[in-house]
Amino acid sequence: MSPFTFNTAPSLIVGSGSIARLGEIAAQRLGPRVLVVTDAGLVKAGLIAPALQVLEEAGIAVDVFDAVVADPPEGVVLEAVAKARDFEARAVIGFGGGSSIDVAKLVALLAASDESLPEIYGVGIAKGPRLPLLAIPTTAGTGSEVTPISIVTTGAHEKKGVVSPLIIPDIALLDPDLTVNLPPHVTAATGIDAMVHAIEAYTSTSPNNNPVSQALAKEALRLLGRNIERAVHHGQDIEARSAMLLGSMLAGQAFANSPVAAVHALAYPIGGHFGVPHGLSNALVLPYVLRFNASACEGSYAELAPHAFPELAGRATGSAFVEALAALCAKVGLQPRLRDVGIPQEAVPMMAQDAMKQTRLLVNNPRPLTFEDVRAIYEAAW
Repeated sequence: MSPFTFNTAPSLIVGSGSIARLGEIAAQRLGPRVLVVTDAGLVKAGLIAPALQVLEEAGIAVDVFDAVVADPPEGVVLEAVAKARDFEARAVIGFGGGSSIDVAKLVALLAASDESLPEIYGVGIAKGPRLPLLAIPTTAGTGSEVTPISIVTTGAHEKKGVVSPLIIPDIALLDPDLTVNLPPHVTAATGIDAMVHAIEAYTSTSPNNNPVSQALAKEALRLLGRNIERAVHHGQDIEARSAMLLGSMLAGQAFANSPVAAVHALAYPIGGHFGVPHGLSNALVLPYVLRFNASACEGSYAELAPHAFPELAGRATGSAFVEALAALCAKVGLQPRLRDVGIPQEAVPMMAQDAMKQTRLLVNNPRPLTFEDVRAIYEAAW
């Protein structure tokens, strides 16, 4: 067995109604002053209020930063850091989707250290210390509650990552009740995102690809593949929602230690330039990247196929897996083509140039890509 390292959140609290335990957990683990990092939509939807109530009943002083937006720019992160410092926060809670949790990770780090955001982009550069950190996901997609990664939009369109075990949350609280009112399209896009995490973790060429991540990836695909349609079309089904949330977390644990690759690299320019949500960006290029990779991944894709699609058991091939994924994206209502989300064909070269800058991700792809390869994938997806 090759040597590997596996890091994840030290404490997982999972189950319907577990948000009611937040006050008790905060009193024991977070301290007397907590900044909650979230977005205005969750505040308006009333999801934040019960959490604030249980914190206040536990005697915790709470302030809320609710200006997180999708693909958060540096300015939003710095505003949240300033609020944490002004409030003299002693801990941070990230409450929401991947963007809110990603911002919370950086707030916990930057509010407690002398580091600046531009100097910690990259892998293993952040030094800390950081504030105690708890993550509460309200989507089943990013797995950010258990990953060492925070993605920020820099400049106009480019995305950069802070990657360090230091920013893995201390506690991940997964309550499927918080996801039951997630709109079908968001449920679909975030669910496919989680499946991509599992697939790319399983096939990653990272030297840290390991049997723990691979086992988690298979179980994640089993949970996600068998429940995503139910969760999309019957959102109040708590069993399906529970399976999706757990599957997303397991996929997060997998790719946190065996990093993702070209699907994500090609998705980033789609989101950065055209405001397409991250999960949908992944879905738009997923079948085309996997078809490109098939010659290097036939065996791995065939191994994964019956976990996500039990109907393929006994007759699984890599190509059958890829086509089943493409069909699944259509079944859950996601747009199939770049043109369907308003991306002009003339943007393809520019996106290809930007995707080639994602060397942190492309290095993990099982088949090397040139600029012309990336351009051809975008053309096929258009």
